[in-house]
Amino acid sequence: MENKVRLGFFFLVLFPITELMILIKVGGLIGVLPTIALILFTASAGLFLLRQEGFSALTRAREKMASGQIPAMEMMEGLVIAFCGALLLAPGFITDCIALCGLIAPIRRKIIKRLSSSSRFQVYTSGGSAGASFGQGFGADSGGRTQQPFSQPTPRDVIDGEYRREE
Repeated sequence: MENKVRLGFFFLVLFPITELMILIKVGGLIGVLPTIALILFTASAGLFLLRQEGFSALTRAREKMASGQIPAMEMMEGLVIAFCGALLLAPGFITDCIALCGLIAPIRRKIIKRLSSSSRFQVYTSGGSAGASFGQGFGADSGGRTQQPFSQPTPRDVIDGEYRREE
């Protein structure tokens, strides 16, 4: 619990102070206008990569869904891309560097694979056709055992009903 408090303190207080210190230091070395231009350049390059990688992940997800597979990795990539896009909105060199690393496909995939090998985080991939299977997990639970796939839905899970729209 104490580690979570320290981590929270770092992100709420020390991280913005560190960002400001770096901005001031760079501004003192190269000047105010070049520093602003550098921040705008990194944000522009990041937005270009964000758009390109976002469309690429969306296209791969559509292809997987069309072939009857669940696009688990593409969905995780989409989350990382969205997070990196949010980081690009914050002015600063640290957030821009983190965001640009997350927008580079090989680095992003390594991050996702490392997270998915953790016992706290699971990514599910398709084990059959999209309508008939909930997917099979990979990774291990906290005991080091391979996780079992989800069970198929049973008829008792289906609820029949009718509706009408009242205006």
